[in-house]
Amino acid sequence: MMRAVGLRSGWTFFILLICILISLLVLLLRHTTAAQPHKKNCNLFRGSWIEDETNNYPLYNSTHCPFIEHEFNCQRNGRPDKDYLKYRWKPHGCSLTRFDGGAFLKKFKGKSIMFVGDSLSRNQWLSLVCLLYTSQPKANYNTTRVGDVSIFTFLDFGVQMMLDRSVYLVDVVMEKKGRILKLDSIEGGKLWKGIDMLIFNTWHWWNRRGISQPWDYIKVGGKYYKDMDRMVAFEKALLTWAKWIDTNIVPSKQLVFFQGISPSHYNGTKWGQPGIKSCSGQTRPLSESMYPAGLPPSLRVQKNVLGTIKKAVTLLDVTNLSLLRKDGHPSIYGMNGRKGMDCSHWCLAGVPDTWNEILYNLVI
Repeated sequence: MMRAVGLRSGWTFFILLICILISLLVLLLRHTTAAQPHKKNCNLFRGSWIEDETNNYPLYNSTHCPFIEHEFNCQRNGRPDKDYLKYRWKPHGCSLTRFDGGAFLKKFKGKSIMFVGDSLSRNQWLSLVCLLYTSQPKANYNTTRVGDVSIFTFLDFGVQMMLDRSVYLVDVVMEKKGRILKLDSIEGGKLWKGIDMLIFNTWHWWNRRGISQPWDYIKVGGKYYKDMDRMVAFEKALLTWAKWIDTNIVPSKQLVFFQGISPSHYNGTKWGQPGIKSCSGQTRPLSESMYPAGLPPSLRVQKNVLGTIKKAVTLLDVTNLSLLRKDGHPSIYGMNGRKGMDCSHWCLAGVPDTWNEILYNLVI
């Protein structure tokens, strides 16, 4: 009798142990699945910024990347706080795979990558250069400049990292009337042909006026205009670029991305701090998932034009996640120091590293 009770107790304990192990396995599988950054069932651009507790962020130490330009090098320029470096982007329902520079260089061995756009493209280009260089600090490299194109080559991998400064994407040319912004001309595109991966960007310059405006007339359809609605001009230029993509890109050989609108932070009312007129002194990101003031109209124009393209173009939809980072700009630790206030560009290390980490998750 005692033996039978003992056997029953033993079996009960064994079955209970099996049930516990199965439950733990199910939880582990759920956790593993939730941690997968797969693009098919997860929007990498919807999420929130969380403070990293693993000491894996920032993705590199800015002092170990000698290529960061003065206007982005916030720590070297005296920025006293460092908390802004410790946040990582966490998409809803999944996690980003951490950037691996070695894997990226192997993936693009013998290939060319070109960023095309304004100083925000330079921000992202330098970020990627630093991410790769700090992962392979002993790698041989070469830097050169040909016209408006800057080239950083990782010689051991044959990877060319290029930056073409083309702030409008369409052409600005000199004619008898003066400097002409030609909304339906894109001769500069000859530099983009045959590039293995292209990342485009434009918006930052479209609202410039006065002495900072680099054109005198707008030309479209054979007619000249002293000015026009800038959003309309922006759309016309993007449609010209879209036609170039459909005419020249070979999807089986090339990857094409468009960087979403990179936002500025000069109006605290938009993020819940009325009276604040710059990003100065901001040390933490917004905790919510969506920017209180919503998304800029220019992003809607951008998405509408991208929707007309027949060839494959992926939007790096970084606008909202960047809007949440009011703390990520150089402010008085940028180009002009305390005489200036830069709430448009981004510190490096910083937010553009996340743009590139998302890019990495999309291409690897």
